[in-house]
Amino acid sequence: MPYTDIPDAESLSLAITVTRSFNLVLRSPMAWLQLHLSADDTQADSLQTLLETLGAVAVTMTDAADQPLFEPPLGETPLWKSTIVSALFQQDTNSDLLVQALRSAIGDPLPTYHFEILEDQPWERAWMDTFHPMQFGERLWIVPSWTAAPQPDAVNLRLDPGLAFGTGTHETTAQCLEWLDGANLKDKDVIDFGCGSGVLAIAALLLGAKHAWACDIDPQALLATQENAQQNGVADRLHCVLARDLPNDLTFDVVLANILAGPLVELQPQLSGLCKPGGEIVLSGILAEQGEQIRAAYEQDFKLDPIGQKNDWLRVSGRKSA
Repeated sequence: MPYTDIPDAESLSLAITVTRSFNLVLRSPMAWLQLHLSADDTQADSLQTLLETLGAVAVTMTDAADQPLFEPPLGETPLWKSTIVSALFQQDTNSDLLVQALRSAIGDPLPTYHFEILEDQPWERAWMDTFHPMQFGERLWIVPSWTAAPQPDAVNLRLDPGLAFGTGTHETTAQCLEWLDGANLKDKDVIDFGCGSGVLAIAALLLGAKHAWACDIDPQALLATQENAQQNGVADRLHCVLARDLPNDLTFDVVLANILAGPLVELQPQLSGLCKPGGEIVLSGILAEQGEQIRAAYEQDFKLDPIGQKNDWLRVSGRKSA
């Protein structure tokens, strides 16, 4: 599908005609027509705009190849290499006319596509039902705000899915949360380096840490972290800061960094320097084949524990030499 821009008004004349005919029907349907199209990361945005022009009431993008997608650099909106673009139309939309409009706009061959009828349902409820309380270790639970805590007397961290990466569903976050649950954090100072949603810093505070810092390169992540800290009643013990503004003279009892292997290697001098002698470091976001690279970078300063693993993802932890 060799296009990068949305076609001009002339090439979309048929599409506009079809769109107008779609919009004549304003009643709420009992079901919906959903169109799924395959795309790569260079096509997905253009397809989304085109489908909205053709009258789609909603367009979503999902991963077609189980590719992890992490918190993007500031100003970037990443997409998966293989993406499914799904557009929702009113049920009485003529699918043949819709395909004709797509061909008129982008030519042949069309991306691989198929239609399905989607029965109407309370979509907000359906989305919420996909997120359930999750337990990490013996004491710690991540609990969405709309559900009751399964164990009211446990350490319950209230957290909803959001823009910032990190709700505990990914193996990298889960392994860090399990480590925190098993650690003695009483009266300790903790830093969550690359905080995302702030889930690790907030969990540490709920589990007994005295004070925590959360830093990230993205201001959006710091806003999410502050909101989540307030929701969990720990905002008065949490300090949020952009990574570039982190003071050079700070040291911590526990250093958490759930990012990626490349940055972990590059940041080794800074992360090691943030850890007090005798303090502990927990590193994650590491694929199985990258474990030895991380060990080699950190074993000069830390006595490392056996590597933790969950599926294809590793956790490296250790204690800093005195």
